[in-house]
Amino acid sequence: MELFDNVWFCVIATVAVLVTGMGKAGFGMAGGVTVPLLALVIPPAQGAAIMLPILLVSDAASVYAYRRDWDRANMRILLPAGLAGTGIGWATFSALNDNALRIILGLIALGFVASSLARRDVPDAKPSRRKGWFWGTVSGVTSFIAQSGGAPLWIYLLPQRLEKRLQAGTTVMFFAALNVAKIVPYWSLDLLSFTNVSASLALTPVALLGIVIGVWLQNRMSEKLFLQVSYLILLLTGIQLLYDGISKL
Repeated sequence: MELFDNVWFCVIATVAVLVTGMGKAGFGMAGGVTVPLLALVIPPAQGAAIMLPILLVSDAASVYAYRRDWDRANMRILLPAGLAGTGIGWATFSALNDNALRIILGLIALGFVASSLARRDVPDAKPSRRKGWFWGTVSGVTSFIAQSGGAPLWIYLLPQRLEKRLQAGTTVMFFAALNVAKIVPYWSLDLLSFTNVSASLALTPVALLGIVIGVWLQNRMSEKLFLQVSYLILLLTGIQLLYDGISKL
């Protein structure tokens, strides 16, 4: 395959897919950097298309791992919103500017981290239909365009301070449903080509290895450390998205 003749594609794709696997194991924000990383060596739309089959296979393993640990109240709010965002992403796919979207997402992520650091004593939030619909829809749109829906979702979930497996499981279940919903739209947009799907199949074992590593880490982290890692991932993702968007405008 021509893609794998490119050494930089092999290196970056391996790192990106490994991180994706860890994201599917509960480090939900980690996967937000995957398509931006791939976009360094291939077009963003192709990167999103290559990732979809990998995400679907990874979802099967992570859904089983977290099948009992997800928040029903939040999912009743988030899932319809995420599906609506998927529809918006499908309808506007050709018109949206990927780099402008990355800049907006990066600013949102960095603004949320800064706000959280400035206000240490903010009371724990509860599930909110209004906030959940807004951030769930934004997550659906950005997930469809660039497989980067983690930042909006965690902006909604993190203030609730859910138990770590509950938060991880809710993230896993939400994106598993959205990824299944993307199959027909991606097919209709001619993104699931033979070249892209072949690359996906070749990289899938790397994602499964990432899941194993991620689950191992999840079972050994304290609640406090998990929250700190979550905010750090959110910060790094925001920086990556902002840099990538500005540098390629």
